[in-house]
Amino acid sequence: MTTSIVDSALVNVQSVSKSFGEGETRVDALNDVSLQVHAGDVVALLGPSGSGKTTLLNVIGCIVEPSCGQVSLDGEKVFDGRWLRSNLRQLRLEKVGFIFQFHNLIPFLNSTDNVAVVLNLAGYSSTESKKRAVELLDYLEVGHRKDAMPANLSGGEAQRVAIARALANRPRIILADEPTAALDSDRAGIVMDLLRKVATEQDAAVLAVTHDEKIFDRFDRIFHLRDGRLEPENTVYPPPTFPASFPREPIGLPMLSVSNL
Repeated sequence: MTTSIVDSALVNVQSVSKSFGEGETRVDALNDVSLQVHAGDVVALLGPSGSGKTTLLNVIGCIVEPSCGQVSLDGEKVFDGRWLRSNLRQLRLEKVGFIFQFHNLIPFLNSTDNVAVVLNLAGYSSTESKKRAVELLDYLEVGHRKDAMPANLSGGEAQRVAIARALANRPRIILADEPTAALDSDRAGIVMDLLRKVATEQDAAVLAVTHDEKIFDRFDRIFHLRDGRLEPENTVYPPPTFPASFPREPIGLPMLSVSNL
């Protein structure tokens, strides 16, 4: 890959390793991993339990500090042997949106406030935050549930609210950890359609950890991790299958409409 292509990546991970513990208890979770994800990409991280997928996602999300290597997000080098910003929370607010397997909505906040809380943290007023939140919920065609509490939302509705929350500060990097594992095939397809629209029309990069076979064909590329190492991207083989019992581990608003949801 040429230097110019690497430099243009929204996510640029170079020679990253991460170990936990020391001596006989040391575990090498990541070993010399390099990858790039560009604007418009929807890519997957795939691998067996313990292969380092979630660790890599958390490194990119500036939650776990690498042992060595370099990480750049949206053109800014954020790690080079050490974190290059003192306020990692602000960095995450600016650059990264997170979507989880279970929506992780705050149970005592309604849909609007669950989205608005991200904007409150970014320093926007309560009035503006709620206005933006309602517009995002409408965009995801779940605006009619803006006053509903999480316990009263269906699984698909809750995940749409979670996506709205991830998009609230309009990050260009979306990190998703098993975003469809708790959904049936139809709702999983809707979520992937939404993520594709976000990547394409907002010029964002989407990186998802998944074991969900029903969405493998929705990704542009699949990165395979084994024992903390990234397998060559040009390795040609069909996505592996897993048994059913396999363990699963700036403000701005989009200018697009969502149909068939």
